[in-house]
Amino acid sequence: MINIGIIGGSGYTAGELIRILMYHPNVNIDFVYSTTNAGKPLYVAHHDLMGDIEMNFTDKINPEVNVVFLCLGHGKSISFLKQNQFASHTKIIDLGNDFRLNKGASFEGKDFIYGLPEINKTEIKKADYIANPGCFATAIQLALLPLAKHNLLNNDVHINATTGSTGAGVSLSETSHFSWRNNNFSHYKAFEHQHLGEISESLVQLQDDFDSELLFIPNRGDFPRGIFATLYTLCDDSLEQLVAKYEDFYKDEPFVTVTTTNINMKQVVQTNKCIVSLLKKGNRVLITSIIDNLTKGASGQAIQNMNLMFGLEETTGLHLKPSGF
Repeated sequence: MINIGIIGGSGYTAGELIRILMYHPNVNIDFVYSTTNAGKPLYVAHHDLMGDIEMNFTDKINPEVNVVFLCLGHGKSISFLKQNQFASHTKIIDLGNDFRLNKGASFEGKDFIYGLPEINKTEIKKADYIANPGCFATAIQLALLPLAKHNLLNNDVHINATTGSTGAGVSLSETSHFSWRNNNFSHYKAFEHQHLGEISESLVQLQDDFDSELLFIPNRGDFPRGIFATLYTLCDDSLEQLVAKYEDFYKDEPFVTVTTTNINMKQVVQTNKCIVSLLKKGNRVLITSIIDNLTKGASGQAIQNMNLMFGLEETTGLHLKPSGF
């Protein structure tokens, strides 16, 4: 069994990790760390766990676990690792943004691999330290990677993507209160979202001359979870040619499905799936990409990475079905 620890245990991504991992056949949850809830049952913060798991939060870590998931706020993973030492055999999967960019991927002798399995699977299998991708970044990259692979990203890419309220984290802010979010819609960080850096680095990895602009408008939706992203750019390939390239690129990727039908977010919520839909109008290609921001965009992808790191089938524990109604 793989003994795991979870740091930052009272947040949404930690709750999602627990929900999936408590049924994973190869995992034992050793501890869930939370200084604010130490000694209290997990269901105090994660009400959906009541009756499913008898375990309390702790403010102590076990430095000998096989793998630790860092579910801390952005910028806090580095400070936690400076203050807490784990055994040399302990693998680390960071769900924050501290180590995602190439310039920050090394820390105290630890080299973090960018954990997008669809392009870095070989490296992930050999890695001890993983920087889990951002949720918007995952949806957008999976929409664009096949184009980059075939050197087809030669024009600006217009991106409009909407995420659920859980993407803002469990801590309250002005725009996360129910009275503000409900029946409301807004954009934020237009053209300067923090995920743009990691997206660009992945695209350059496949298309080394990529230098077009990613014109990204992120939106806040009035639903709890999911990402619905639409992207368009210029491309001379026919729809049939594009579908063939996308299907070939993802032929060995169990969580990505390519289609030409209209898709909706309920097809992926509470699963580790990404569905990519293609549409062609003249010389423009429209790509729609949908994921669950907490699962494929965070905790599910982290478990997918853990499976690869420990030599398991990457779908282990992740056979999750959405609810269409």
